[in-house]
Amino acid sequence: MSEAGSFYRPVGTNRYLPTEATTSPWDPEMQHGGPPAALLGTVLEDLVRGETPNLRLARIAVDFHGPIPRRVGEVSTSVPRPGRRTQLVEAALRVDGRLVVTARAWFIATGSGPNGARPNGAGPDGARPDGADPADGTAPPPLPGPQPQRYFPGLTEWGYGEAIEWRFVTGGYHVPGPARVWTRVRVPLLPDRPLTGSQRVLLVVDSANGVSAALPLDEWLFIPPALTVTLMRHPESEWTYLAARSDYGPDGIGLTHCELADATGPVGTAGQPLLVAPR
Repeated sequence: MSEAGSFYRPVGTNRYLPTEATTSPWDPEMQHGGPPAALLGTVLEDLVRGETPNLRLARIAVDFHGPIPRRVGEVSTSVPRPGRRTQLVEAALRVDGRLVVTARAWFIATGSGPNGARPNGAGPDGARPDGADPADGTAPPPLPGPQPQRYFPGLTEWGYGEAIEWRFVTGGYHVPGPARVWTRVRVPLLPDRPLTGSQRVLLVVDSANGVSAALPLDEWLFIPPALTVTLMRHPESEWTYLAARSDYGPDGIGLTHCELADATGPVGTAGQPLLVAPR
């Protein structure tokens, strides 16, 4: 995806052009949910840090109002609840004047944590045992070596998928059921801006429902209208780990749950409600 350069290109004040790196797997004229979520999260971080630099993104809830066209979008922001220790902010993305994505985020003041606290399971030198998932308070599995990049069955070219490197520990886009995967974002969200930990998370976490799909894609739809991410801290390396599973209720509603980590331990959690229906 070197030709893409970034997921978005600024084209004026608060206006952004999505590149091929944002492409949905289902329609090349639409965007995957990850890049818009990361774009709104970044705009909100810029807004808050410009006024209160000690606040950090702790939770963001993103709502997708429908398919997101891969055309120039305009972002607006508001601050419903200002504050020095906690602050609630909102952002909206419109394409052709239509509201397509909204985000509502809590920022919380940083400071000294509990004396001597370390990520669960870490020793005095920060080392952690191998094996379990972040929810168990221990380190995620080691990063596998390079793998062939495989996507959904029948999908060989995919702009968004190619903008991420995927190294699966278990599962895969072509393997039904829960998945554990290390991800590395290959290009920045915006030109000339190094990737941040929160951007890395938001760019990949909307993929949790896709990597953990438990139903045949040629027979079933599973559509996530929303995404909620809660971060204890932001990843500190270029690799972000997802441990995702999707469960489906008997009446057409499902739930994707995802644990997030980096090499040193847990980072946060994410959840997505799902519309589940036969094709």
